[in-house]
Amino acid sequence: MYETIQSPFNYGGLTLKNRILFAPTSLGLSQEETLERLRSIAAGGCAMIIVGDVPVLPHGFGPSLYTKKGQAYYRAMADAVHPYGCKLCAQLHQSDSDLKGMIRYIPGVLTKRISMEELRPLLNQQVGPYITGLSEKKIHQITESFGQAAELALQAGFDMVQVHGDRMCGSFSSSLFNHRTDCYGGSPENRARFAVEAVSAIRRRFPELPIDYKLAIRQENPHYGNAGVLEEELPVFVPLLEKAGVTSFHVTLANHGELSDTIPPKSHPEFGGEGCFLKFCDEVRQLTRLPVCAVGGLTDPDFIEQQLACGRVDCIAMSRQLTADPQWPNKVCSGRVREIHRCVRCNKECLGGMMAHRGVHCIYERKETK
Repeated sequence: MYETIQSPFNYGGLTLKNRILFAPTSLGLSQEETLERLRSIAAGGCAMIIVGDVPVLPHGFGPSLYTKKGQAYYRAMADAVHPYGCKLCAQLHQSDSDLKGMIRYIPGVLTKRISMEELRPLLNQQVGPYITGLSEKKIHQITESFGQAAELALQAGFDMVQVHGDRMCGSFSSSLFNHRTDCYGGSPENRARFAVEAVSAIRRRFPELPIDYKLAIRQENPHYGNAGVLEEELPVFVPLLEKAGVTSFHVTLANHGELSDTIPPKSHPEFGGEGCFLKFCDEVRQLTRLPVCAVGGLTDPDFIEQQLACGRVDCIAMSRQLTADPQWPNKVCSGRVREIHRCVRCNKECLGGMMAHRGVHCIYERKETK
């Protein structure tokens, strides 16, 4: 039972021991807590952990690949997960936040006149003017840095990299944000150029390195997501990214809207069901033979086995479910499905904990500590 979930898979050149990945997540925990969380997920049988938001530039948010301290932290992360046969992937991330524009909101945040929920749309309003106004020289500096960051990630012990196709890649891809009139704006081909150059910078340095791409898709009718690629633009973007060197696609809904859309609760009007973003995977699957990884509301072993066995997708990424029960893969593979702590997609202590600066947790943890 669950033979496909348990089966090894070649994910763009990297052999995974099974089909379950930990999705990139901003955990909001201390470094010590983060290492312990990832160790427990690796021990639970997960095949690969994707570490979210690893900065591409030396002065990005989060631990830097460019410093001894940052390298030591990521090396400790690799050392924590590798003994369990778990691979480690660095999600190379470039923020599209206008740092100068953020300064005006600092007093309001410090005095709590502006909550984190209120801050997010304020920052998103600045994305369009910021990326539209970037000089070509600065763009080239950023895209080339993806190659250097990939090299440093491998030195730190990562097994592969993922290019974060939301954030700056996604804002360049989106006609809602990108109002440039040069070779980086206008047509879908031009709006794909930033992402293509970022991937190409990695591929030039590493001809054989597996490169995953977080493909953020914007939906209309009804409208969800502001960055990323329109569904009808996928026939342009997918081949260009594949030609640039992408070896697999991690498919999800585009961001820059409500976090409860990209991390939807069970009560969500559009994405409340199991496997809520699988329809986007179907669209990508028609355009490429590369591996496709699904994410979004995936918790049920029977449902997941069915999607994998029929070839609808090749791998499944989880965050909330592996936060609720890191042992999900081991329990499934050993026939202990009834023992699984099922994520109920309430978003109370995961998304809620992150927004309240408590870090990503689960209601099960709170129950166990009472």
